[in-house]
This record gives sequence, C-alpha cells and structure tokens, in this order.
Amino acid sequence: MTTAMRRARRLAPAIALIGVGALALSACSGGSGSSESGAGDGEFTYLGQTENTTIINTLESLAGDQCKAADEAAPLTSDDISGTQWDQQLQLLASQDGLSDMQMAAGTPALMSEFIEGGKVLDLSKALDDLGVSDRLVPAAESTVKALYGDGALYALPTEFNIEGFWYNKELLADSGVEVPETWDDLVDAASTLKDAGVQPFATAGKDGWPVTRLVGDYIFRTLGADALQKVADGDAKLTDPEYVAAADAVAELGKDGFFGDAVGSIDYNASMNLFLTGKAAFFYMGSWALANFNDEEQNQIGADNIGFARFPDVEGGKGSIDEIPANVGIPVMLSEKNYDDESAAWLKCIAEGYGDTALNESGVVSGFVVDNPPSDLPATTQIVQEEIANAPSSVLWFEALFTPKATGISQNNGAGLANGSLSGEEFMKLVQAANDEG
Repeated sequence: MTTAMRRARRLAPAIALIGVGALALSACSGGSGSSESGAGDGEFTYLGQTENTTIINTLESLAGDQCKAADEAAPLTSDDISGTQWDQQLQLLASQDGLSDMQMAAGTPALMSEFIEGGKVLDLSKALDDLGVSDRLVPAAESTVKALYGDGALYALPTEFNIEGFWYNKELLADSGVEVPETWDDLVDAASTLKDAGVQPFATAGKDGWPVTRLVGDYIFRTLGADALQKVADGDAKLTDPEYVAAADAVAELGKDGFFGDAVGSIDYNASMNLFLTGKAAFFYMGSWALANFNDEEQNQIGADNIGFARFPDVEGGKGSIDEIPANVGIPVMLSEKNYDDESAAWLKCIAEGYGDTALNESGVVSGFVVDNPPSDLPATTQIVQEEIANAPSSVLWFEALFTPKATGISQNNGAGLANGSLSGEEFMKLVQAANDEG
C-alpha cells in the first residue's frame, strides 16, 4: 500500500513531541539475517507518516531513476501510519522486531536513544563510509543529527534540513539606516532605532511560544558554547544557573522594551508570518521551512528579493560562534539494524547519492544531502538557504531539543510571558527546570 497522496501542511519545525513510556529493548546483532520486516526477502520496505508524502514521493522517483538497479533487485514497497500514533507504533514494532527496512525516525530523541541502545537502529556513520558515500551529507546536517541523539554517531538521514535565523526586510532596514546586525548589541540597537522610526522590530508568534524560546536557546549557545544544553541534559548544569538565566533575561528585555509589538501573546504562527510578509515588521526569526510562504507571491507582498537572512548574532565575550547555525532536520529517517543487508545497502547508497537533487528539483525541499544540480530557476530566498547550508561548518539544536516532553510544553506555554514582559528570565527558567527535573 502506498502512502496517502495528500500534501502535508508544515506549520512547525519538528515532529510533534509525543509522550513515551518505558520500553525494554533487547540488543540484537546486526547483519544480513532475515526478518519478518523485509530483510533479504527481495523487497525494500519503507514506513512513513500518512501526513508526509514528500519522502515516499522522492523515493518513488529515485526508484525509477538513480535507484533503478536497487529497485529491480528489491522493489520499493511502502506503508503509512498516522503521525498522531507514530511513536507508540514504533515502540510496538521495535519490541516485536517488526521495523521496516527504513522508516521515519521516532519523534522524540529519548525514544531514539532507546532504539540505539537496544541495537534496533543502523549506525549510518559506518554504513555510509563502507559504501563510499559519507561525503554526500552536508556537514552541518550531519552534525545536527549527531547532536540530536547524543551518541557521536549518525543514526538517521536528513531528508529535510532547516536552518534558522533572522529574516529581514531589506527596505525597512535601509529606510531606517539600520545595518544587518552581527552582534546581540547590534540587534538591540537596530530594534530600538526601528521602533523609534515607527516600525515594529520583530514579528513573533508569542502565542505558540517556541519562536520566543528559540531565542533563549540561541543566546545560550552563543554565550556558553554548543554543548551548553547537553550539559543541562546530562545534569552537569541547570537552567537556573546564573549564566543560563542571563539568556532568558536578554529575551525578556526585548519584550519589556516593546520590540515584539502589542499583544504578542495573541499572535500565532500565521499572524506573525503575515506581519512580516506584508511589511509590518522588520525582522522575523524563523526556520527555512518558511520558504514555501516566502516563495508564494500571493502571501509575500514585500517581494522575495526584498528578504535577507542574518544568522543569530554573536554575543560579545561568548564562547559560541556565529558559524554554529541553529538547525533541525525536520523528519529524518532511520534504517533497521537487523534488516540491513546487501539490498538495503544498495538502496542506501543510491539514496545518499540522489536524494538531495531529487527532493529539491521535484518538491522544492531543502534536505541535508549534497545537491549537485539545483534548478536554474531557484527562488532567491531558497538560494540564500542553500548557500548558508553549504557554508555552515556546524550547527546547534533548538532550546527544547533535549528536554522531556513535559518541560517542552512548559517552556513553550510560557514563551509568551517572556515576550510580553510578564515573566522574568529567572521565573521562566525555574518553571522549565522544575519540569525537566520531574522527568
């Protein structure tokens, strides 16, 4: 059965976090042994979410082109499950050794860690190296996946790669005499100048919370370094430590100064997008998944050529670097360790070699794979993203990436409090840390 052919509407930057229960996964040996899921049985099986059609469409295109030989040896077959049941179903399949040859990864890093520790997921670092195609992944995308699962090895393929930063209206900045900010102080000064000129500095979805908390995480990475939130996850630091609270305070100050506009707590994703694309705000912190909106002439009233991109700025004296670009891999896919055989290896090789071009040319999706032949009519904003990805040596995650599901909810539910100035940085961090401590 093929995946339902209806277009997914992507409104958030990552797979929704689903609460997971404990799962005892017994380690199993890898190799080319047979299984009920398709290893060595003459087919290559893929399991995806019903709501996502891009991955299976790309795989089907590859089956008729670069992966034709692999498909003839092991024809591609697919199935799908609703995203609302994804993690629960993966748990069940993994416990029964029923994973497909390839499937979308678990929605929570914690569940992926269980799969990794239980020997359920293929170490792609070694597999890609053995196949001679390890150079087909963009370095920043590879580092994002490795950081997400915290094991130092690669356990998923980046079928999407989203970078984040401040998109800006070139005309509004020029009219106000504002330069593209390279430091946090520059950004604050720019916001003050814009506000004095009657321009709302930032379009921000305070109601959704995460666009605000993203700023907290980025500030932490710039001040304390790329491993700062891993230290929190490992118990070596707490969000309530003064140097972490300083990041939340910096974002709260933006809110107190009115830089997010009036009633930011009632502004959702679509409203914030509209504020930016109708020229009512100068800066818009968002991921590159917004390219679909930017490249839609009906939505984008300021013009694609009028949109620039700035990386999250440096913080003076910080340990982090502006070259560490905030990123996520959207919907990665993993391969089954038990099912991996010569047929799966052939598919893996041709996917690594052809996925980047096929996804970009046919669906306009920027992946974490190298692109050799981009379309000649690539929109200006997409070109910006491609260049940023190619030039970024490494990446950092988002604020809640390593949090528990409960802490993630508490963080995002209170993001509006930071944005409207009703919560101090210390109050915010106490709430989130307490939820993280509860597990």
